[in-house]
Amino acid sequence: MSVSHTSSTPASTTAPEAAATIGTADITSNPEPTAAVTAVTTPGLSTAHADATHPPTQAELLAFVRRTAADSELVASLPLDPEGRTWARLEGPGGSEAWLIGWPPGTGTGWHDHADSVGAFITASGELTENALAVRLPGEGWKTLELAEGVDRHRTLSAGRGRAFGSHHVHEVLNESADVHAVSVHAYYPPLPLMRRFSRSGSVLRLEQVERPEDWQ
Repeated sequence: MSVSHTSSTPASTTAPEAAATIGTADITSNPEPTAAVTAVTTPGLSTAHADATHPPTQAELLAFVRRTAADSELVASLPLDPEGRTWARLEGPGGSEAWLIGWPPGTGTGWHDHADSVGAFITASGELTENALAVRLPGEGWKTLELAEGVDRHRTLSAGRGRAFGSHHVHEVLNESADVHAVSVHAYYPPLPLMRRFSRSGSVLRLEQVERPEDWQ
């Protein structure tokens, strides 16, 4: 498996949103990912080509991240930085986009979605928290939305636990530990065309920024 390492210098971001129809098909491993995110620069990435006849499914992405997380030598090779998240680009199955990510205590992604990509992630070491919304957000034409009651979902993902998710999944991932780093593996297909970032205050979700691959690669 080829790996390209990158370290982060955190930039602040914010949180999520609203609507009413429940629309995130997810698969969890063992029944059942603060707010600082940075652009990623990954020199020398290899580009894998997807098999157009058989793009990877959510279950296959989940199986890939689980196998990768079990590679203790790979997980231990990721440089960890107490000041910010670090990451390494991996070769995912079938042309998918994959990452190994290190999370210092108290860091996270902020609220965001994944456009039309499906994905999966798993905690390889430490513990992560995922806060998610069980709704599908409107695509365009809005800046602020009010969330209905009952759309929040919360998962605690200790080492070896993960989940898969469908397109348009909205969540934030956090390492809420006061003193322990976490490492996780993530995969998306198709490779992320964009990510929308949101801020959240109570039930109000505000669209703050749209990032494209050139912003993190």
